[in-house]
Amino acid sequence: MTVERYRIAAIPGDGVGPEVLDAGRRVLDAVGGRAGFAIQWQEIVAGGAGIDAYGAAIREEDVTVCAEADAVYLGAVGGPKWDDPDASVRPEQALFVLRGGLDLYANLRPVSVEPSLVRSSPLRPELLEGVDIVIVRELTGGLYFGQRQEGSQERGARAAHDTLPYTEQQIERVVRAAFELARGRRRQLTSVDKANVLATSRLWRKIVEEVATDFPGVTFEHRLVDAAAMMLIKRPASFDVIVTENVFGDILSDEASVLAGSLGMLPSASLGTRRTAHGTFGLYEPIHGSAPHLAGQDRANPIGTILSGAMLLRWSLGREAEAAAIEGAVRRALEDGLRTSDLARDDPRSEGGELQVVGTRAFAEAVVHRLTFEPPRHPTAAPQPEAEAIR
Repeated sequence: MTVERYRIAAIPGDGVGPEVLDAGRRVLDAVGGRAGFAIQWQEIVAGGAGIDAYGAAIREEDVTVCAEADAVYLGAVGGPKWDDPDASVRPEQALFVLRGGLDLYANLRPVSVEPSLVRSSPLRPELLEGVDIVIVRELTGGLYFGQRQEGSQERGARAAHDTLPYTEQQIERVVRAAFELARGRRRQLTSVDKANVLATSRLWRKIVEEVATDFPGVTFEHRLVDAAAMMLIKRPASFDVIVTENVFGDILSDEASVLAGSLGMLPSASLGTRRTAHGTFGLYEPIHGSAPHLAGQDRANPIGTILSGAMLLRWSLGREAEAAAIEGAVRRALEDGLRTSDLARDDPRSEGGELQVVGTRAFAEAVVHRLTFEPPRHPTAAPQPEAEAIR
């Protein structure tokens, strides 16, 4: 029997990145072993580790390796070792190079609340009922890619500026992708901007209204980012798909991690225009940072990375059943009382012995042990739009 093989570029990165990525790889390899496919891993040194090894956050040849793979799987980059504000080379530049160089324009961040983790959220349980959101963040424009001037003048005369550029084409393609996604879900779209202040937001709002004419079955609304941030905590279940620009999406999705119980819970997919033989090319990573204070202690929460692996299977490899199997296994591990320390910290059941606090590796093994290919018991928040949604 011929075993189907996929090429995935793995970027462990810095801090807890290598640990959580190893956990995710263990789960993906286990799924492949049971489902009859194999993954050819191509490991890349990037981020702070790339600066230490090569003097660059990521090398050009490694970007080429990523571009030729079926998908990219990333841990996390950065840390205090490389935090000099005057440094010309910074770990985060690896992300910007990959997003820009691979044209990864749409970042999808699903947010849902596992019933067994309701006590891990600081919000009242009734606010968490029915939360199922996908935040679509534009990735290739805005402040992170605009021209800037560093505040390097003499003391007393220092000034700095960042610019926030967006083109019509950049806005339209991510907005169209979000409408497609909403059409395959609950048909509700919220566009978040700051149109009362920013020229780019006013352009964004105009383009949303133009694209909306192609999706008559989708209800849409505009919200200013400050109002959206408030409603995300006050009435999170009222949102379906949220689409917004780069910086707003970065902040709102981190805020949304409070709903799920921990920053370590949330996965993400950064999708581009290229189609592979199996699906849409993308980069997959948890939304959390490198958490250097936890590095090497086997304490990091690997769930966001493991669920990012499920998104990789669904979007880039076209393996829906295997993606659902991972999501179901994570759910069963949580229902069985397994917790990493960040999830157990504020749960009163920890003191009563109802929960079992485990490390990064043990949680990954627990997920592997619970893998089945039966339909999951609860619907997941991971997006399942039509095939044309991201092209």
